[in-house]
Amino acid sequence: MSDKAQIEGIDTTVAPSGPGCVECDASQGWWLHLRRCAQCGHVGCCDSSPSQHASKHAASSGHPFAQSYEPGESWFYNYRTEDMYGDGPELTAPHHHPLGQTVPGPRERVPADWQSHLN
Repeated sequence: MSDKAQIEGIDTTVAPSGPGCVECDASQGWWLHLRRCAQCGHVGCCDSSPSQHASKHAASSGHPFAQSYEPGESWFYNYRTEDMYGDGPELTAPHHHPLGQTVPGPRERVPADWQSHLN
């Protein structure tokens, strides 16, 4: 990304909404990987997950950027342009879901045949 200090659609002061996908947690669902909205902090599940809540959040809110919410990953994705960026401004911690959280997760809600449910 160009100017890391200030990019429209990214608010570096907003904390993530929680350790897991907001909508999956509310419906007792599960996810493969997590994405964090860089504008409001909403944590949603990735497009490979059954419910694809991160993309749905971007479409309904108009918030263009998401950052991976996986340990060891810091890339950003722009839903409007479909561009991926290897780096960007540092968002407010935490930068990933808890290290003990399983992938897919959460463990107790993942079906035995989880791979057949991926997109």
